[in-house]
Amino acid sequence: MAALTSFPLAAHAATVEHKQAPGAMIASAAVVPPGSSIYFLSGATGAPIDPKDVESPGAFGDTEAQAMSIFTKMKAQLAEMGLGMGDVVKLTVFLVGDPALGGKMDRDGMTRAYKKFFGTAEQPNLPTRSAFQIAGLARPQQLIEIEAIAAKAP
Repeated sequence: MAALTSFPLAAHAATVEHKQAPGAMIASAAVVPPGSSIYFLSGATGAPIDPKDVESPGAFGDTEAQAMSIFTKMKAQLAEMGLGMGDVVKLTVFLVGDPALGGKMDRDGMTRAYKKFFGTAEQPNLPTRSAFQIAGLARPQQLIEIEAIAAKAP
């Protein structure tokens, strides 16, 4: 046993890798090393602009406002678990067609909010991401729902 403790162990700190090309908006891959903790965040929708109004057509705002609300809540949820937005390795984005855009999803509105949380000077990591236009969410005013997977190496 003494022989084992006399040799220094190689300190190899495994990290989660975000494979991203310069100028890309999303990672092409994320590599999570063995022994990492993986966190699955349920799909979230934006909060109403005025908590007393959840029924009016603009109660939750446009896609960008809803995405900002979701990412802000996600950041707080991750912080409670000792994580940050840079630990997100996968986002799945569900977008409803916006009546103001002729029923097309507002990918640009979602992207404007996304860019405030990912790929910034403060937080350069990009997650992998999929985005889909879907028929609808729980409330007709909701235009976006986002779920996430985060990972932290030991």
